[in-house]
Amino acid sequence: MNNNPVEAQQSSNDELLAEYSFDYQKAKPNRFASRIEMQRTVVLDEDVAKVFTTPEAVNKVLRALIESMPQSSVS
Repeated sequence: MNNNPVEAQQSSNDELLAEYSFDYQKAKPNRFASRIEMQRTVVLDEDVAKVFTTPEAVNKVLRALIESMPQSSVS
């Protein structure tokens, strides 16, 4: 007999349960969170993506645009 309820459940039924319980009292902070670099995903329209084919190209143009913008007094 299998004493592990997770393995027993998986072997009898491989489908997802309707609900799962999670004990938040036992939760711990993600120790790897400080290693994650902040990134954003931006989806370009097809015509723009044909011109700017690399992240470097997009960033170069956006930085030039930022430099040309008037500086806001609110930072």
